[in-house]
Amino acid sequence: MSEGTSGSGATSAGVVSNGRLPVAEVVARQLEALLTAGNYAGVKLLLEPVQPVDCAEAIGALPQTLQALAFRLLAKDEAIEVYEYLDPPVQQLLLERLRSGEVLELVEQMSPDDRVRLFDELPAKVVRRLLVELSPAERRVTAQLLGYQPETAGRLMTTEFIDLKEFHSAAQALDIVRRRARDTETVYSLYVTDASRHLTGILSLRDLVMADPEDRIGDVMTKEVVNVTTTADQEEVARIIQRYDFLAVPVVDLEQRLVGIVTVDDVIDVIQQEATRDLYAAGAVQAGDEDDYFQSNLFTVARRRVVWLLVLLVANTGTSAVIASEEGVLKEVVRLAAFIPLLIGTGGNVGAQSSTVVIRGLSTQRIQALGVGRTVGREALSGLLLGLLLVIVVVPWAWQVGGGILVATAAGISLVCITTLAATAGASLPLLFDRLGLDPALMSAPFITTATDVAGVLIYLKTASWLLNHVGLPA
Repeated sequence: MSEGTSGSGATSAGVVSNGRLPVAEVVARQLEALLTAGNYAGVKLLLEPVQPVDCAEAIGALPQTLQALAFRLLAKDEAIEVYEYLDPPVQQLLLERLRSGEVLELVEQMSPDDRVRLFDELPAKVVRRLLVELSPAERRVTAQLLGYQPETAGRLMTTEFIDLKEFHSAAQALDIVRRRARDTETVYSLYVTDASRHLTGILSLRDLVMADPEDRIGDVMTKEVVNVTTTADQEEVARIIQRYDFLAVPVVDLEQRLVGIVTVDDVIDVIQQEATRDLYAAGAVQAGDEDDYFQSNLFTVARRRVVWLLVLLVANTGTSAVIASEEGVLKEVVRLAAFIPLLIGTGGNVGAQSSTVVIRGLSTQRIQALGVGRTVGREALSGLLLGLLLVIVVVPWAWQVGGGILVATAAGISLVCITTLAATAGASLPLLFDRLGLDPALMSAPFITTATDVAGVLIYLKTASWLLNHVGLPA
C-alpha cells in the first residue's frame, strides 16, 4: 500500500467524526442515502476529503448493489488506493461488476505486493487472464512475486523502492527521489546498490536532506544494513521490523542483490493474520486463509469447529473409561464423585494458563533466551506451588461439606499432583510441537484440558483407592 496522510477525521458535506461513531460508519450512512436518492454529485463531494482507508470501509459496508456504483464515482487516482484497502470479498465483487477495461486499469495501477495479494484470492483462471492482459513490465514483476513461496518475504515484498549509487552526490540523489517518489512505496528509506544491484548501504531521507549537496552518498550512507532474504518467513520479517523500528526492511536474493522491500504496513497485516491463526488454534477452531470467520456461512463455521470437537470428544471418552474402571471405589465412597469436576477443572485451567504463556513466549522468542529445560522446570514448580496454595482452601472445605478424612486427603494429594502435571504438560507439549516443526498453537487449551482431565481422574481415584485399601483411612 502507498503511504497516506493521517487525519483526525473527515469534514465535508456533513461528514464529521463525533468521537462516538467512526468516520467510516458516518460516511457509509450518508453514502447510502445519497446513492439511493441518485445524488451522484453529492457522493463525489462527500468522498473527496475522506481518507482512503475510511472510504474503503464505508464502501464495504454498503449493500452489494451499491458498492460498484460508489466505487465508480471515485476519482481515478483515489480509486486505486481505495481498492487496495478493500476486503478481499469486496475486491472480487468489484472485479465481477466493473467493465473489463476498468478492471485492467485498476489491476495495472495497483502496487505489486497488493496485486499479488489480490491474485492469491482470485480463481486461477481469472489470474491467468489478468496476467496476460497486464503490461510486460507489470506482468514480469507480478510473475516474479508469485514465484516465491506464500508467507515469505519474497511474496510479501514490493519492488517499488528507490535505489541510489555511492558516486551520486546528495543533490543528485534528491533529484532522483523527486522524480521517482510518486511511483515508489516509500521515500523515507533509501537503498544504495552497486553496478550488479548488490546492496551496499542504506540512508534515510532525513540523512539525505541534512547532507551537504556535494557530499557523496557513499560517505553519508550506513554500510551495516539489516536485511532479509526472499525465503525468510513473514513472521521473522515482522520481528526484525519490530526489533529495529524500521519503516521498511530490504529483501535480497541468494546473491545479495536487492530485489524488493517489505514495508511496515504490510507487516502489520502479517501480525494481525498470525495472531488470528493462533487465537483460532488456541480455541481448537480451524482457521481460514484470512480473518473471514464472521463472514463465512454457518456450514463453513460448523465444518471448521466440528473436526476438533470430534477429536476432543473421542479423547474425552478416556475420562469415562477411567471412571468405569474405578467403579468399585466410587460405590464404596460415593462422595468422591462430588470432587471430580473441581479437580479436573482446576487441572485444565492450570494447563491452559501454562500453554498460553509458553505459546506466547515462543511467538516473542522469549523462550529461546530462557531455554526449554528452564521453561518446563519453571512451569512445573509453578504448578506445584499453585497446588499447595489451593490445598489450603480445598482440604478444609472438603472436610466441612461432609467428605470426611478420606475424601479430603485424596482431594488434597490429587490436587497437588494434578496442578503440577497440568503445568508441566501445558509447557512441554507446545515446546514439543515447536521442536517437531509444527505450530505450537495446535497444542491448545482444549487439548491440554482434555489430557489433564483423563490424568486427573485417574490420579484422584487411584489415590483414594490406595488410601482406602492400604493406609486404612475411614470412608
